[in-house]
Amino acid sequence: QVQLVESGGGLVQAGGSLRLSCAAPGRTFSSSAMGWFRQAPGKEREFVAAISWRTYYGDSVKGRFTISRDNAKNTVYLQMNSLKPEDTAVYYCAADVDSSGNYYYPTVYDYWGQGTQVTVSS
Repeated sequence: QVQLVESGGGLVQAGGSLRLSCAAPGRTFSSSAMGWFRQAPGKEREFVAAISWRTYYGDSVKGRFTISRDNAKNTVYLQMNSLKPEDTAVYYCAADVDSSGNYYYPTVYDYWGQGTQVTVSS
């Protein structure tokens, strides 16, 4: 079974930074689009960022978050700067094997990680 493993979450003060990683041990996703989503308690899963041959960002994180990938390490990153309390959520990475193009929608992704908690204190 394909696994995506997120890491790097934690507790940070507002204005701080975190870098999330998403690894896929045992399988390469170098030709797949990869995305990050987040879900806060009582809210729907929200698109954060995606990367294919270009990058895509949700409006609430543009200019603060950066998605990147290292295909040699089979890892995708989410650099999060200028964090705000409203960024608090569980962050999930996902793989769209067919690179469908509809990266804003969670339904197009084939594989998901278990999530990592990010908490931003005010």
